[in-house]
Amino acid sequence: MNTSVIFIPLLPWPIIAALALITALLLGLAVWRGLSGWLFRALGACVVILALLSPRIQQEERQTLSDIAIVVVDNSASQTLGDRAEQTETAFEEIETRLSNLGNTEIRRVDVGDGAGDSGTRVMTALTRALNKEPRSRISGIFLISDGRIHDIENVPDLSAPMHLLLTGEPSDWDRRVVVETAPAFAILDEEVTLTVRIDDTGAVPDGSSLAPLEVSVDGAPPITLDVPVGRSIDIPIRINHTGRNVFQISTPETEGELTERNNIALVQINGVRDRLRVLLVSGEPHPGSRTWRNLLKSDSSVDLVHFTILRPPEKQDGVPVGELSLIAFPTRELFIEKIDDFDLIVFDRYKRRGILPSVYLDNVRRYIEEGGAVLVAAGPDFASADSIFRSPLSEVLPASPTARVIEQGYRPKVSDIGKRHPVTSELGASEQGADWGRWMRQIEVTPVDERGGHVVMDGYENAPLLILDRVGEGRIALMASDHAWLWSRGFEGGGPQLELLRRLAHWMMKEPELEEEMLGAEPVGKDIRMTRRTLADEAAPVTVTSPDGESSEHRLVETAPGVFEGTVEGDEIGLYRMSDGELSALVGLGPVSPREFVDTVSGADWVQPVLDATRGGAKRLSEGMPTIRTVKAGRPANGRGWLGVTPREAYDVKDMKTLVLLPAWLSLLLASGLLLIAWLREGRR
Repeated sequence: MNTSVIFIPLLPWPIIAALALITALLLGLAVWRGLSGWLFRALGACVVILALLSPRIQQEERQTLSDIAIVVVDNSASQTLGDRAEQTETAFEEIETRLSNLGNTEIRRVDVGDGAGDSGTRVMTALTRALNKEPRSRISGIFLISDGRIHDIENVPDLSAPMHLLLTGEPSDWDRRVVVETAPAFAILDEEVTLTVRIDDTGAVPDGSSLAPLEVSVDGAPPITLDVPVGRSIDIPIRINHTGRNVFQISTPETEGELTERNNIALVQINGVRDRLRVLLVSGEPHPGSRTWRNLLKSDSSVDLVHFTILRPPEKQDGVPVGELSLIAFPTRELFIEKIDDFDLIVFDRYKRRGILPSVYLDNVRRYIEEGGAVLVAAGPDFASADSIFRSPLSEVLPASPTARVIEQGYRPKVSDIGKRHPVTSELGASEQGADWGRWMRQIEVTPVDERGGHVVMDGYENAPLLILDRVGEGRIALMASDHAWLWSRGFEGGGPQLELLRRLAHWMMKEPELEEEMLGAEPVGKDIRMTRRTLADEAAPVTVTSPDGESSEHRLVETAPGVFEGTVEGDEIGLYRMSDGELSALVGLGPVSPREFVDTVSGADWVQPVLDATRGGAKRLSEGMPTIRTVKAGRPANGRGWLGVTPREAYDVKDMKTLVLLPAWLSLLLASGLLLIAWLREGRR
């Protein structure tokens, strides 16, 4: 029970105060004039004022409430390092026992994991939610069991009780990590760009060499190793090898004693773009398709075109030497010997041997292909003649040989069975038999060279090979056994996708990763990873996926389109995933390769210390022993050598309340009247 006196004024407090002031002034005047009844008048006035205040006795039946101690347990990824997880659970059991021994204390456990979207450890957010569920008047203390790496410290709530940090980890912990300071989002092919990288050591770093090995690899290729100084930024010059996404993995080997290797890898994705496509178009006998090829290539502003044209038809024989047919000597030696490697693509359009290009020049073209170049041959009747370029050093790289037959019949080009799976022709948009495309009127009969392994991706007259693609050494070659592709661009009988076909052919010959026949790719889709396997085979091998923690799992892909197999992997963990089917491999980073939890892994109280100081709390490292728990008064220091304090709140609930009026109205009237009567009688006698 608790008894107290309360006032329930009948008039507003300012009015009562004004009445009291006026009364005091009148009484002062009475005293000054020497009136004998002033004392009884003063008592009567006090009774009136007291009656206006309406004093009462209030009795409360109270139930004492227990104090609440909140224990925030950090279960984020960084807490799995070393023996921190074991330290955390042991510390919670100990603090639970010691708080219980204080008596009249309840414990609220708040578990905190990794934040969504690699936002790190959101301790203060979780603490705010927990405090909103409890009466602040009952909170006696807050204990945080963590490594101190909290990523929302700016969201600290208003704390009315001391907060303490029980620090996991060891004073001897240290870690090494790779930091990419600057990296371009895109780069131009064959042009040098720079990555700025640094290796940092944090914590109790052991004595050792000031140099560390740094490995740099692109698209899973064998790495290049450099020895770099620790703690200093270095510039690494790199070149982009292909268009599209280039994945650079920058890592340093795990060193004995460091906390984790998860932050020893950095992944940089640079989009490779081609500055300009340098094309050499070699036109032979003039025909309507020559201008179409030129217009197609000149319509793209990213194409630098050099057009080598022979305007003199072979039937015109007037005895003029070949070397004197041009007013200006054409730089054949410069183009085909000295600068041939500067071209990305060479197109032979109805070209045949006339003595203008010696065999040594064509042999250099063969060498150009084998060393990574690309050649497209658009064959006309000349390809079937005795002067065909097949009867030159190019025969060693051409994927088909002519039979000398020229088919002068109308037909509709169509995608072959293997072409439906090949990325160059699989998405040209034709119906099953190419019925949506216009006819061509000529085809050169060719026989694929089996030992070359080329792929016939389009058929023509009576299913004869029309478009053949092949790889030669490091380069690629395409043979189109017709010179009537220009009919499509003219819209003959509805035309066809000549521009799209040429574009896809050029990109395939430029080794675009998206148009590779055999390709394994992966890309993040939300929290999952979508794998894509393109192959000309009927089936795709299972893909082994290695997660950031080193665990491997096997996944089978499902065919979603001819030659395209897809599958999805649930990304349970942020970091670098590796995919391999035994032949091809791919890398993909889900979120950052080194999540925020593994950027700063060495435990410490520096991030949390300002919050602890503001509440007079303290930080104790668990490896030095569990501190005792004491009670301290509010506003007093709540930590000391080997102990931490909580503030008893002495909160309660009121179960019942009774109120007794001290001065009833009738009694107030009687007392005031009596005192005023006595004062009047006393003054009257005098």
